[in-house]
Order: sequence, then structure tokens, then C-alpha cells
Amino acid sequence: MTHSLRFIAAFTLLSLAAQASAAVNTDDNGLALSGHDPVAFFTLGAAVQGKSSITAEHEGATYQFAKTAHRDLFLASPERYLPAYGGYCGFGAAKGKLFPVEIDTWQITGGRLILNYNAEIKAQFDADIDALIERADANWPSLNASE
Repeated sequence: MTHSLRFIAAFTLLSLAAQASAAVNTDDNGLALSGHDPVAFFTLGAAVQGKSSITAEHEGATYQFAKTAHRDLFLASPERYLPAYGGYCGFGAAKGKLFPVEIDTWQITGGRLILNYNAEIKAQFDADIDALIERADANWPSLNASE
């Protein structure tokens, strides 16, 4: 194999690996949702801080859980509990940007956990929620690949 073919093969493999990993909003230690239990949003209807002793890894992020039963539910079906847009701001995703979030902006919409940058942005998001979710969903594949 020539040098240029090896380079192309290596570049292709690296590109595929980058596409396989999803953009997930984490802190510097890889902790997602600021340590909040992703299952609790759905089962308890609340933002509940998880325990550092009860964790699971998914797509390079660490999720914490308030109960082992929540971790088990997550592991059985992570896609059901993962935040939309990798835990980044839903409004930002609609605008084609990745923005951090405040946990207290959480909401379950269409069976998905969606967060926003702050309360003011959440109000703007909620004012045109269907159109903004449609736009965020359309933008997400390219945002996810660019992270």
C-alpha cells in the first residue's frame, strides 16, 4: 500500500470514529447533566442529583443516578433517557449552535428530555416549541458531527 493510500485509509477510519462518537455536554471530568439522574426526570418528574457511587458510562460521558434501579433502567434503554441534543441547549440547537444549559430549564417534550440555556431562552423556546424542535432535529446531525 502506498503512503497516500495509507493516509487516506487512516483519515477515513479517524473520520468514521469521530462520526461514531456523539456530542455530549459534559464537564471537564466527563460528567453529563451536571451529575443529575437522567431517569429521575422521567420517573420522578424532578431534577434529582445522582450519587457519584452509582454511575454508568455512555458515549464517553458519565451519568450519575440516585438509585441503582435508575441506573439499571438507563442501561437497559439509554436512548429512552438521554437528553435530546446531547444535553446541549434545545434553542441553541435550533439556531445551529451548541450552548450549555441550566438544569432547572428541563422539560419532557414528546417523550424527550430537553434543556435550555436559561429561563429566558426556555420561554423563547416554548413560545414556538414545535418549529424550534423541528429545526433543532434538522440541525442536530451536523452539530453532533462537529463536536
